[in-house]
Amino acid sequence: MKFETLMLQSLFAICLLICVSTLGAMLTSQPTVSKVAANHAPVAAATNSAS
Repeated sequence: MKFETLMLQSLFAICLLICVSTLGAMLTSQPTVSKVAANHAPVAAATNSAS
């Protein structure tokens, strides 16, 4: 019983650590200008060719 409790508590701690680190990485990451420009480039090209 003691071994199973220890394993479940350590699994919970590891999962919590992974979730917190993933959330922290998502909240602190900054998008680069090239990715934003690349995402909007097809829209700009389509509007310029239509004119």
